Parts: sequence; structure tokens; C-alpha cells
Amino acid sequence: MEQNLLIVDDEPDMLTLLKRSLEPELGCQVETASSGEAALEMLRATDYDLVLADIKMPGISGLEVLEQIKADRGDEVTVVMMTAYGHIEMAVEAMKRGAYDFVTKPFDHDALVMRLEKAFERSRLLKENLRLHHECHATEMFQELVGKSPKMQRVYETIQMVAKNELTVLITGESGTGKDLVARAVHALSNRSKRPFIAVNCPTVPEQILESELFGYKKGAFTHATRDKKGLFQEAHTGTIFLDEIGDITPTIQTKLLRVLQEKEIKSLGDARPVRVDVRIIASTNQPLAEKIKSGDFREDFFYRLNVLPIQLPPLRERPEDIPLIANHLLEKHCSKLNKPLKRFSAELMDILIGSRWEGNVRQMENMIMQGILFSATDEIAPSDVGIGRKRASGAIAEITPSLDLPYKAAKENNLSAFNAAYIGNMLTRSQGNVTQAAKACGLERQALQQIMRRYGITADPYRPSSQ
Repeated sequence: MEQNLLIVDDEPDMLTLLKRSLEPELGCQVETASSGEAALEMLRATDYDLVLADIKMPGISGLEVLEQIKADRGDEVTVVMMTAYGHIEMAVEAMKRGAYDFVTKPFDHDALVMRLEKAFERSRLLKENLRLHHECHATEMFQELVGKSPKMQRVYETIQMVAKNELTVLITGESGTGKDLVARAVHALSNRSKRPFIAVNCPTVPEQILESELFGYKKGAFTHATRDKKGLFQEAHTGTIFLDEIGDITPTIQTKLLRVLQEKEIKSLGDARPVRVDVRIIASTNQPLAEKIKSGDFREDFFYRLNVLPIQLPPLRERPEDIPLIANHLLEKHCSKLNKPLKRFSAELMDILIGSRWEGNVRQMENMIMQGILFSATDEIAPSDVGIGRKRASGAIAEITPSLDLPYKAAKENNLSAFNAAYIGNMLTRSQGNVTQAAKACGLERQALQQIMRRYGITADPYRPSSQ
């Protein structure tokens, strides 16, 4: 579709010159308005991709046109201002009020064309961003998974295929790709959907505790075992148990789980009698299990019992077409969770998101978006709000610059809020939302950390895997 440009200037000769020179150079449709009043009438009737407006005009000025565009259309229309050399301060003021750029008269033709090409590109990216935001909002997701790429469509097909049977599922993929969401989708679409779904994050539980958690124990089985305790397999009876990151469990636990897969029964610690369990097992791993088998760290027979129905999740960098949909979904989700008004991404930031490699996949993007929601002072999240284009302190915490426009106490409180949001958010990310572990990493008592979190409105839920 041909892009369109509206030029606003009270000098007829300037309008004629610009229309004749810019239409062929930019390959766009150019329309002109000789006053601010005429421009606003045209803007009400037509959706323009770009407006090039002179700042100083009789009647309604270019600044007033800019303000009206922002009030009516927000960022949907990109505005570039024109000004004489003696009025640069007014152009800077226009930038503060939302203009994308400004050019000075008399023009260097090649420079003007280059600036307008960049403005058109910005407008195109922004409209695509807004379109995808609305598309994400309007499109029914596949369970909690977001993505329309061919690779994700194949994942959805596989989930639907495996969900209705009772066989074991092994989900593989890099950290942060959403393996827990796939497990929940399989359970939700299965015949066990109304029954329990128990998720176990294997790496976070020490071996001796993991065994008792999974299989339970009898009173007197060990010191402090003062009563019988049901294991998670018994809690999941008739439902599903999800063993997250199973590649990290020890050979001893592997052997006990192999018995469950083969015999459909468990033995609680301290009990000689086996107990029958009706549980579907879904497991996940981000590790190359074939290599762990070769090194002797993973039992080959256990692997083949697990890998009956494999689901391979692609990393985010292999499906960049899904990034805008995922980013807008996460933005809406966390604006709500963090009690913030709904924000949007700047066109520049969306372009950066699409071009990034995302070694940490969706979880890395999610953490960046939460930072942007907390740090952005407006309803638009810019690259600087997520630490792009700024220096970083160690631990990936953005450098804090005091605002000179605020009184001392207000500036100090703002910086304290920003520091705590970044520092504590970083620690909660590392601990996957475990407040006790985060407190230890901070060198604080749990109660002290909770007090700080309450003061600055920080919650642990968004950092827990189950919330992603």
C-alpha cells in the first residue's frame, strides 16, 4: 500500500516545491495544507502515515497541530516539524511534546529525504506493532501458548495428538521456552483435566528431600518423621505429575522413578508395601540427555521409558515472527499483574525485540518487559526503559541517574524505587520467585526483604515459573 504524507506550511511556493520533489523521491502520495486549520480538517478525514508541519504559522501553529494529533491519534501518526535556524528551541520543545524529528530551513534536499524515509519506516513499524497488539488481543491463544509460526503450529498439533492418550510425554527445549506451559496444555486437553496437576521443579529440591516429597514417608522413617506423609505421586493420583528439568535428578531417583513407570506403584520411605498409583507422567529437560547417557549420568532405560511421546520446543530466535505477539501478550499480562495502566512498545524497541537472539528465550523477554513496565515514565516503553542504550551496573541492573527536575527527597525516593525494583527483581529472577532464596542472596532476613518488597510494591508471583 502506498504511503501518504501531509505537508503543512503557510507558504504556497514551499508546498509546491516540496510536493514536486518529495513525491518521486519517496514514492509516496503527498497532500498539502496551507494552514493549521486546513491540516486538522484533512487529518479528521484521512489517515496519514506522516505529517511534515511548519512550526510557525498564522492562526493554528504547527505546535498546536502536533498537540491535536497526539490528543486524537496518539502515536499512530508520525510528525516531523520544520523550523528556521533561529527557532531551534521551538523545535526542541516540539520533540518534547511528541514530534519524531525536526528539519531546518533552508533544506538540504538529500538530508530531508533521508530523515523522512526514517520517519516513514518508524510509522510503518509502529503501525505493525499496534496491529499485532490488537491481533494478539483478539486472537484466541492455544491454551496459554502464544505464537503463529509454522514451528509453533506443529507444537500445537503434537500437543493435541498426545493429550488424549495416557502415555508418558517428554518435553525438550532451552530454558525459558515455556515447557511448563506445554505440560499444562497437555493436561488441560487430556481426559484427566478435572483431576490434580502437580508440578515439581526437580533442580530446586535436594536429593534426600526430593525422594520423600515424591514418594512420601511413614512415621519413624527418619529423624523428625513424626507422622505419615503422602508423597506427590499420591497427591496426583488419577491426575498428572509434571517433573520439570528431570535431567538434573540423580541416578538413585531415576531408578525409583523407573519403577513407577514400569510397575505403576511407589514405595514410601519406611514402608515395605508398595502402593498403586494412577498417574500420568510429563517430564521436561533443557539438557542433552543423549550426552548424559554416554557419561553415565542418566539411565538409558529410564530415558526410553520417558521419551515415548517427545515434544520439542523451538527457541525464540528460530521463530522471530512470534516475537511481537508474545511481547504484547506479556505486556498486557504484567501491566495487569503489576497494577500499571496498559502500556505499549515504541517502534524502535519493537524493532530491537524482533532482532534480538534471546538466549534466555521467553523468560528473558518477560523479565525485560517487567523492567520496562516499572521504569517507563509514560505509556510508551522505550529502549532506555529496559537498559538498552544505557550503561549497566554489575548484575544487569540499570545505572540510576538522579533527576534534576525534582526536589531532593522526591528524586531520592524515585531512585530508591528504581534501584529496589531492579535489584530485587534480579534476585527474584535468579531464585525463580523463591523469596527465601532471594533474601539469602541479598544478605537479608526473609522478613526484612518482604518488608522492602511491600514498601516498593514488588511481588514474587511474576518471577515464578508457574506464572509464565
